[in-house]
Amino acid sequence: MQVAEIILVRHGQANSHATDDESYDRLSDLGREQARWLGTHLRDTNPHFDAVITGTLSRQTETALEMGFDITKQDARLDELSYFAMATAMEAQHGIPAPRDPTEFAIHLPQVITHWTEGRLTTVPETYPQFSERVTAVVDELCGGNGRILIVTSGGVIGMAMRHALGLENSGMAKMMLQIMNSSMHRLHYVHDMLMVGTFNATPHLDAPDRAHARTFV
Repeated sequence: MQVAEIILVRHGQANSHATDDESYDRLSDLGREQARWLGTHLRDTNPHFDAVITGTLSRQTETALEMGFDITKQDARLDELSYFAMATAMEAQHGIPAPRDPTEFAIHLPQVITHWTEGRLTTVPETYPQFSERVTAVVDELCGGNGRILIVTSGGVIGMAMRHALGLENSGMAKMMLQIMNSSMHRLHYVHDMLMVGTFNATPHLDAPDRAHARTFV
């Protein structure tokens, strides 16, 4: 019987003041600390992984290394969607400006996802079907084997993986993406020929009261 456990981790806090994908792609000091705390938690509980896979983005690989794990391989299919490029397209094509604070972002992200999934954003780096296909392909490939796999990736990829496992509508996926914290863990289990969600958005390494400041979304 095929039994696979996939632990998805969102990267630590990145450059939250960035206005483009390139400048966003580096961990903040807090992001590195979040990753180290998570690595300590995993080593204290269940440190074994049969493989450690990241995307190719700096914030993803840096998180895995700060966690204290050697990277088995990098897979570009685990790279994040291009939010800043889509935000630029939203303003140019639909007159909806980029958000200026977390409250506006919570409204803006579902708008972006809706326009994108409906094919109403052009000149963006990839279409929604392309993004969906690459993420679900990685998950399905890992489900075809056995073992415990650590994936360090980004919120959009995790949201798509959850959509795939739970059969969510696109609006539901956008709501999940808004809740995914930096350095959070999400467990998928493939057993009895079914992909199931075991954990969503767990942050046991941040549960102590003196780490409340480290529970970040952006």
